[in-house]
Amino acid sequence: MKYTITTVLLTIFIYIGCGNNSNHHNRTEEFIANALKNKKIQEGWDLPENRIQLIEAVKNADKEGLLPEDYDYQKLAEFEANLDLKPDSKEEYYKLLTSAYIKYISHLTNGKINPLEIYSDWEMKPKEIHPDTILSIALQKNKIDSTIESHKPKHTIYLNLKKALAKLEAMPEENFDSIITKEKFKIGFKSKTVEKIKAKLRYWGDLPVSDTLANDLYDKELKSAVSKFQSRHGLADDGIIGPGTLKALNFSKKTRKEQLIANLERWRWFPSDLGDNFLGVNIPNYILYVVENKDTISNHKVVVGQPKRKTPVLSSRADNIVFNPTWTVPPTIIKEDLIPDATKSRSYFTKAKIKIFNHKGAEISPWEWQPKDAKKYKYVQDPGYNNSLGVVKINFPNNHLVYMHDTNHRDYFVYNYRALSSGCVRIEKPLPLAEYLLKTKTFKERQKNKKLIEKPIYSKSEIDTIVKTKKTKTVKLDQNFGVHFLYFTAWYDKQDLQFRQDIYNYDPELYLRLSNQFTGDIVAPARMIDK
Repeated sequence: MKYTITTVLLTIFIYIGCGNNSNHHNRTEEFIANALKNKKIQEGWDLPENRIQLIEAVKNADKEGLLPEDYDYQKLAEFEANLDLKPDSKEEYYKLLTSAYIKYISHLTNGKINPLEIYSDWEMKPKEIHPDTILSIALQKNKIDSTIESHKPKHTIYLNLKKALAKLEAMPEENFDSIITKEKFKIGFKSKTVEKIKAKLRYWGDLPVSDTLANDLYDKELKSAVSKFQSRHGLADDGIIGPGTLKALNFSKKTRKEQLIANLERWRWFPSDLGDNFLGVNIPNYILYVVENKDTISNHKVVVGQPKRKTPVLSSRADNIVFNPTWTVPPTIIKEDLIPDATKSRSYFTKAKIKIFNHKGAEISPWEWQPKDAKKYKYVQDPGYNNSLGVVKINFPNNHLVYMHDTNHRDYFVYNYRALSSGCVRIEKPLPLAEYLLKTKTFKERQKNKKLIEKPIYSKSEIDTIVKTKKTKTVKLDQNFGVHFLYFTAWYDKQDLQFRQDIYNYDPELYLRLSNQFTGDIVAPARMIDK
């Protein structure tokens, strides 16, 4: 079954590039300073059309999830209302106009917040932009509004998030009490709590308004509405009202609006184009999408990093595939898992098929191993079906030593909550994905049409043969496939609001920063290197 790129992107998320610690706030201030020195730019504001276009654009910044007052909207409007400006007032007004334009298109292009200043485990590369030059051209050609519009993200995700924000704004204010109950809801069950549940489901559109609240019976219609609600929130859509469903039901309109605004900002951090072919993982949705020619051709369940060992947000390119990989135990796992378990019993090494090597590369016996010297050794797990990385690993360049791989905990994929790894992304049924990536794709001219011809390098049977050898084999990838680890907790698809659990708790703080309410210290969440 094929899905459009719109569908896949509505359930995934990203960033691009390697670490770039440039402070784009400082750069924006530099661009403003340069523009203020340019007399032609300042003279360009003499035309009323240019001023009015900017003021109108800034007035509508809230539709982008931004604050009009970040661009001095009220002051600009007041200045424009007073057309008999004195020289000093005119100079101040034009400075405000210049600053507002440059800040606004900078924020539309790269976001208001610099993610590199608040996250230590994200790889971000700001888009190149020279807003002072853009402003100069826009003033000369009287195209202030069109240049602002051209710097708004055009991705379907972003556009639909704006639609979702507008939909929430149009919804009536709600004043629901939190639902707290330990009742077991089954068909035929009656309770006053049912009335509260129905009220919330009607508000969010999962239950028809025609369903009367007077009916406090948990019937088939209500169970169906609960299932729909659960599906929209990434929960098991079994119609059973448990703690997860209650928690989602208790989210307010205000909180959901803040969540949408946080997701709009994150999208402004991401590249303008994800590419035609890529593997995209939306971390909070636990799904990997395979996209070819901007069409999603398959997807896989994934396990991502637990909150204390977060999967980083990044963008890269698939480089090679390793069959039957060994696993070198990383420092965090040595400290937290290996040392405690091996101290209790030296048989830990034999059971886990882990070999111990000293600094000279010589293997030592588990019975020679001493806890006090544990950090001096290198620990390598033999390849095989029960290796921590499973039978296949997909490598791509990044600064966090993470990769995608099979797993020896294949039972995890049945869970709804799958933030369970130490940072890397574990893939369900990865061998078909490996087979797909190991196809050379060439374009062959046939009359006037170009047809995609696939030439398998490794067939399924050949891959099976390699895996059975239990010998490590690395294969370089010829294809140009992007790898995007994304973080989306909200989107809008087919008139339905979709929300996912904010597993790393990124949304609340980001919203506080966007709304100028954050007073804490700079955040640098540590992510422990993992398996």
